[in-house]
Amino acid sequence: MNKKVAFYTLGCKLNFSETSTIARSFEKEDFERVDFSEKADVYVINTCSVTENADKRFKAIVKQAQKSNPEAFVAAVGCYAQLKPEELAAVDGVDLVLGATEKFKITDYLNDLTKNDKGEVHSCEIEEADFYVGSYAIGDRTRAFLKVQDGCDYKCTYCTIPLARGISRSDTLENVLHNAKEIASKDIKEIVLTGVNIGDYGKGEFGNKRHEHTFLDLVKALDTVEGIHRLRISSIEPNLLKNETIDFVSQSNSFVPHFHVPLQSGSDEILKKMRRRYLTNLYVDRVKRIKKAMPHACIGVDVIVGFPGETDEHFLETYHFLNELDISYLHVFTYSERDNTVAAEMGDVVPKNVRNKRSKMLRGLSAKKRRAFYESQLGSLRTVLFEGENKLGYIHGFTENYVKVKAPWNPELVNTLHQVELISIDEDGLVRFEFVPENVMA
Repeated sequence: MNKKVAFYTLGCKLNFSETSTIARSFEKEDFERVDFSEKADVYVINTCSVTENADKRFKAIVKQAQKSNPEAFVAAVGCYAQLKPEELAAVDGVDLVLGATEKFKITDYLNDLTKNDKGEVHSCEIEEADFYVGSYAIGDRTRAFLKVQDGCDYKCTYCTIPLARGISRSDTLENVLHNAKEIASKDIKEIVLTGVNIGDYGKGEFGNKRHEHTFLDLVKALDTVEGIHRLRISSIEPNLLKNETIDFVSQSNSFVPHFHVPLQSGSDEILKKMRRRYLTNLYVDRVKRIKKAMPHACIGVDVIVGFPGETDEHFLETYHFLNELDISYLHVFTYSERDNTVAAEMGDVVPKNVRNKRSKMLRGLSAKKRRAFYESQLGSLRTVLFEGENKLGYIHGFTENYVKVKAPWNPELVNTLHQVELISIDEDGLVRFEFVPENVMA
């Protein structure tokens, strides 16, 4: 009987792509992959340092694994495992904790799967995380997350990612294209490019700061891969989103008109305290440039509320800045202190209840922005890629510019692209459509 392994992934798309790579290494060792809710011999938890209450979440997931099989071997990998290895190793039931460089060699550490009295830690100094491991994840058969870059050289005062993932480094262009072709061969219609700071692509391509390629080179090369209908840029820093990239995407065969551009604050004073590498005027310029090249483009924005020293005036500055900007939705993060960051030592701490109130206000603004964007798209012809899940009798899908649509469940639509006309917005905020005859695409 093959041994069984199950995975639980917390956090970002990058983590999901890396879990898939780790899972493939288990398959090479003749493990059978099962769902995390099932009985397995090994449970691997890929942790995240960004989520609130990361330690509580982790403990609950370990308990879930132990409930399924009290004798199972439990391993923790990922960002939280790099930052707080001893803390995770002390959790009852954890046998192995692997840091940033060790996680891709996890099968080397599984000798006899005997449970340990205390978790064994193999964690490097983060300076040693200077090599690159390419990966991609196939989510729900319709799209894949393709990792192109890892680590970050930025020193934002609130962020632990450089401590958890090391310096900025990239996959070789040749390997990215190889992975993209492999994904295309599996009849997957969409690739989402992921990384920690993907606009920095190229840096560390040869294991040092020398590099041959830029993010624009990457985008141009991927646009030539046959069999991929859609390419989506997940998140890119405003200072690294160049005019040439925006212009290329607007004319491209496969790249869709959807950008996710972190802002974090609409106050220049707070941006400086965060040590971001731009001010609000550059951000406005990026949004205008995208909308000029692609008026129907969807623009998502990350924003943090409650950063130390953020007064009511600073927050209102952010609120009004976003309200006036031609954007489509927000991802709102409530600031939380992280050990070993500059921001955690700053004074003028914003009370938790004030942070939560500001977060709620921005989430309300996001709903308003999304609604306005969806309304602006009604009557237009768009192409929808349908998802694979039956949600309460409906099938959902996304247009190229990230409008979410719904229709009565039809399994024949799963993983197909169809041209539609957007008709109306349902009470749940999703868009209804009509198929455009004669233009149906396989």
